This record gives sequence, C-alpha cells and structure tokens, in this order.
Amino acid sequence: MNNSAGNTARLIGAGLRALLVLTLVCGVLYPLAVTGVAQALFNNKANGSEIKDKSGNVVGSSLIGQRYDLPKNDPDDAEEAAKPDLKWFQPRPSNGLGSNSVNTQYSLILSGATNKAGDNPDLVKLVTDAKEAVVDDNSTATHKVRPQDVPADAVTSSGSGLDPNISPAYAELQVHRVAERNGLDVKRVEELVADHTQGRTLGFMGEPRVNVLELNTALKALTEN
Repeated sequence: MNNSAGNTARLIGAGLRALLVLTLVCGVLYPLAVTGVAQALFNNKANGSEIKDKSGNVVGSSLIGQRYDLPKNDPDDAEEAAKPDLKWFQPRPSNGLGSNSVNTQYSLILSGATNKAGDNPDLVKLVTDAKEAVVDDNSTATHKVRPQDVPADAVTSSGSGLDPNISPAYAELQVHRVAERNGLDVKRVEELVADHTQGRTLGFMGEPRVNVLELNTALKALTEN
C-alpha cells in the first residue's frame, strides 16, 4: 500500500514538474522569443502594418480595406445608404456576402464571398448597377469614362470582402475625378498613382496593385501642402 502511494506521489510530482517546465518554455520563453524577433526584424508587420499620416496618427492598416464615404445626414439611421466621398480614391466593393451580411461596409466581424454563379440575376444586377455608378462618378466635364474601360475589380468584391488594394487600371480610371475634386493637376495625380503602384511579389506572383489607404494618405498630405 505504501509502495503504491509512493509511486502515485512520484507520478504526480513528475507531472507537476513537467507542467511547470512546459508552461515556462511554451507559455513564457517561446512567446517572448517570438515577440522579440518579430519586433526586432519585422516591427511594422508585427504591429499590424499600421499606416500613419504626416502627423504620426495611425489611420489604418495596409492589410485591411476601408471605405471613404460622406457623413450621413442622420448617423443613427441604419437604413440610409452611404454615399462615397468622391474627392478620395475609392476601394473595390465590399458587399461580397450579400445585402443581408454584416460585412457590407468593410466590417471586420466576418469576411467571405457570395458563392453566386456568374449568371445569378442578383449578382448580374449588382455588377451592372456598380458599373453604371463607376461611370457616372468618375466622368468629369473634360473626361468621360467608357463602360468598357471599367475594370472587374471596380464592380466586384474580393473573396474576403476586405481587399485593401485595387488594380492600377481602377486607380487610373479615378485620376481625373480626384484631380478635379481636389483642384489638382491631372499629371500630378497620375504621378501619385504611379508612385504607389506595387509590382508583382518577387516579380512573378500576383498582380500589380495599388494600396488605397496608402494612396489616399499621400493624397491628403499633398492637398494639405
């Protein structure tokens, strides 16, 4: 009996020592080491890829898209449709989960796509209406946008509905409108887009892209000079 109790005590003691050691290694030392390496070598990414304005204020993350809308007439009216503030470059649509989703405004609660077929009537109407809006919004007195010039990412959401990037073609399509709304020269806005156009990752992965938040942050700095 005493021998059995002693064996049990030794097993419990060994288990507690193993728990203590593993807690120290896996719960303290390892997280501290990973955090230290991340902060030392990848500080910006480890802290959420934050983007700051010229005053040093954090305005968002380069990994998550956001909308640029005019203030609502009634902030408490959930039924009032948001209208884009056309002095800014606009992101791609974010209603990938449909009109009944919580993710119609780049909400971070969840993300996903519609999974609707290309000939789905609701999806066709959504894309058709979006194309008409893009043409109307981006046509100016001196520059008319043609429907055939509207790129796919201007009228469709990404798989996550949170894409922070747009294609160079969509950014360039918005140049005349942004220049007019901000009283800037078209060439200067074109240069701004070119400066913020990123090529394919490692030269062959993905597609060229423009981060909308980074572009609009630079646009704000330009208009405030």
